Amino acid sequence: MSDIAIEIDGQLFKGRFETEAAPATVAAFRSLLPYEKQIIHVRWSGEACWIPLGDFDFGLGYENATSHPAPGQFILYPGGVSETEILVAYGPVAFASKAGPLAGNHFLTITEGLDRLAEIGRGTLWTGAKAIAFR
Repeated sequence: MSDIAIEIDGQLFKGRFETEAAPATVAAFRSLLPYEKQIIHVRWSGEACWIPLGDFDFGLGYENATSHPAPGQFILYPGGVSETEILVAYGPVAFASKAGPLAGNHFLTITEGLDRLAEIGRGTLWTGAKAIAFR
């Protein structure tokens, strides 16, 4: 079962909200839907793309936090040491910033289409920002 459709660079993925493990983060993100931005490739963390959100304040603390999201997992870093951001892993990740290691709230997981995610991630590294939409 799918809770959400995620479109990245014209490719459709289905996802599941991690409602039991991260209820406040899921509720905060759901309040933004539908949501459209761009993803760019990370600088410090490995094989992932992110949506930089600057000083946007979701009013969240940590829940279901991880520094090593698995491919297809989205995490939301609520801000503090570094800027607020949403990150999606497409390969090995050790979530960090120029300030050092970070942890973000795992709130969403891709359930269909994961086999296509790494190609999009590598493409973002080599060709730049890609459109992302959550519906």
